[in-house]
Amino acid sequence: MGLLEVIGPVMIGPSSSHTAGACRLALLARHTLRAPPTRAALTLHGSFAKTARGHGTDRALAAGLLGLRPDDERLPGALEHAAAAGLALEFASGDLGDVHPNTVRFRLGGGGETAELVGSSVGGGLVRVFRGGGFEINFTGAYPTLLVRHTDRAGVIATVARVLADDGVNIATLHSARENGARGRRGGAAMMSLELETPPAPHVLAYLEHLGAVSWLRLLPDVMGGGA
Repeated sequence: MGLLEVIGPVMIGPSSSHTAGACRLALLARHTLRAPPTRAALTLHGSFAKTARGHGTDRALAAGLLGLRPDDERLPGALEHAAAAGLALEFASGDLGDVHPNTVRFRLGGGGETAELVGSSVGGGLVRVFRGGGFEINFTGAYPTLLVRHTDRAGVIATVARVLADDGVNIATLHSARENGARGRRGGAAMMSLELETPPAPHVLAYLEHLGAVSWLRLLPDVMGGGA
């Protein structure tokens, strides 16, 4: 157990799960777009839906989408900051299935793109993201995370791993799944989520993005440590 799990995160309150964790999930969602989001539809599940305003979850989600971290003193006014920045927010309650009670689904738009991400705040400010763009994914926000949508064919995962290794980047975890999970077909679309011990150099990302089998790529920041 790490020190963070004992004493909790440095944050603007009131709740590590409903505030810090929510903000970190939104920070991750923000980086699935190349440009800052201009609209966001957020579906809150379970406890998130029941206590969103009382525990500041709505403000924390807005703050993360603006690029603010959980300890940013502007977090309590994030809804007003979002309006001033031209970020249109829509909050709704919904049943997202058999998932953690502190779960949110983001549907974002901005810069001519759209993105979808689903994740949970699992306690103590820790988070886990498990779905994105129609794919099962799996990462914690504790590392720089590379998301790669690609054609599901032999050698693609090995190629991405080799390119990263040539840049001296070590993979902490790797998860891969086909579109529609077990129902997905070989040769269809798939998504890798790779937690990396260090972020790849920009030229490495550019090279990976232009591989023939790769259709989409994003590098998400470590939201548990410094800078995002």
